[in-house]
Amino acid sequence: MALRFAIDVMPEEDGEGYYVVVPALPGCFSQGRTVEEAMKNVKKAIFLHVRALKKQGEFVPTEERTFHTVVELPA
Repeated sequence: MALRFAIDVMPEEDGEGYYVVVPALPGCFSQGRTVEEAMKNVKKAIFLHVRALKKQGEFVPTEERTFHTVVELPA
């Protein structure tokens, strides 16, 4: 069974790449020059983060019962 995690991908403030965070795994993040590179890097970060949690006997949260959507507010 595959573990599923939602991620947030944001352009870097300087426009020189992308920053990725994994909300379900506090402290798990990565970056890359392109979206593709950032995705590849965050997969490795997630793998290492989950492996560390399991090794320490800690709970590994997943995204199976959550969903993300966008809410718009007037400017």
